[in-house]
Amino acid sequence: MDLSITTLEGKDAGKLKLSEEIFGLEPRDDILQRMVRYQLARKQQGTHKAKGRSEIARTGAKMYKQKGTGRARHHSARAPQFRGGGKAHGPVVHSHDHDLPKKVRALALRHALSAKVKASDLIIVDDLLSAEAKTKVLVSQFAKLGLENALLIGGAEIDANFRRAASNIPNIDVLPIQGINVYDILRRGKLVLSKAAVEALEERFK
Repeated sequence: MDLSITTLEGKDAGKLKLSEEIFGLEPRDDILQRMVRYQLARKQQGTHKAKGRSEIARTGAKMYKQKGTGRARHHSARAPQFRGGGKAHGPVVHSHDHDLPKKVRALALRHALSAKVKASDLIIVDDLLSAEAKTKVLVSQFAKLGLENALLIGGAEIDANFRRAASNIPNIDVLPIQGINVYDILRRGKLVLSKAAVEALEERFK
């Protein structure tokens, strides 16, 4: 599969052969859904917490004697049925993380990349470089490429000027190749890969 390479100025920079095993799969929604669910579950903090009866700062003494009052039998005022008492079966701190096989995670990334190719939402650029950290310059370059909502993936290191300039543009994310992930690919309209990113992906899945 051959795809055209462009520069940030919108000029033609040749062609690049892409691996069918990475960019030419038939996307499966079930695999993508499992991976997105896995990523979002890992992002959940799980710090929700309610105090149980053992954690309430209140006397643990018996409220009144067991017999002779004509009232119901009670012990501690920390019990859930009383105002100010502990919560019965309330939320506790826990991890929402769940397992997903490593092979499925790797496959999901390939399906996400293939989905972008199939939808004609993949753009290959020669490099993500900026001579100066000027957002205005980058916005005009993105306009030529039709980028309004996009994820840009560079090589192992992102050019500092480019990263600074892009950080002020809404709906534009910039990540090094190590940070590429299914959720960020799917949540943005266009996917922009540098030549270095494509080479790193093909080396990773070799």
